[in-house]
Amino acid sequence: MTNPCTLALELLGMLIGTGGWFCTLAATIMPQWLSLSTELLATESFEQGLWESCVMQEIAGTACRPYDTILGLRQILTLARILICLSDATSLLGLLLAIPAMSQINCCKGEEGQRTKRGLKITAAVFLTIAGLLALGAVSYVAHDTVQKFFDETIPNVVSRSEFGDALFVGWAAGFLDVVAAVLLFASCFGSRDSEPHLVYHHQRQVIRTVDEPSRRHTEYV
Repeated sequence: MTNPCTLALELLGMLIGTGGWFCTLAATIMPQWLSLSTELLATESFEQGLWESCVMQEIAGTACRPYDTILGLRQILTLARILICLSDATSLLGLLLAIPAMSQINCCKGEEGQRTKRGLKITAAVFLTIAGLLALGAVSYVAHDTVQKFFDETIPNVVSRSEFGDALFVGWAAGFLDVVAAVLLFASCFGSRDSEPHLVYHHQRQVIRTVDEPSRRHTEYV
């Protein structure tokens, strides 16, 4: 019989992990990693992402252009692109490993099967943890570089400075959700281990007693 707490932890971990993967995917695609607006043109702003840069105007709308070459890309965006793509792949792999390890999936029966499921859940939790750390590292590195340049006194005040875009906050949320999902899967492993049925074998000893009577002799089994 499946422990309801274990089942709830598994379902919640899968749901939160799926949400984290979608957030990571959204942060990868979104062009709003860095936002730049000038005081001279208040109606115009610039957005810079991992794959393209966009110009947003109130009248003309939004116009985006992908980067022509990887070699001309800033080093910080190149590193963020690598980390966030690794996070996407690792998170997806963790979710795929967690699906057959759930208690509702009728596979890997028996004691060996339960051990296999527990091992798959632990592996999936490790992958989700790595994915969360990669996503947090990507957005935090970009945010750290942005803060350093924003408060750099060597840059003249007339020069516009980049600010945080929406994709950074989505990436932070994605990393947090991946870590929470990993913790829930870890917790479900310990819960399922404690709730496993244990077979207790009772050995019954057979005692043979011989009774002697005057008329007959018989054997009684106790």
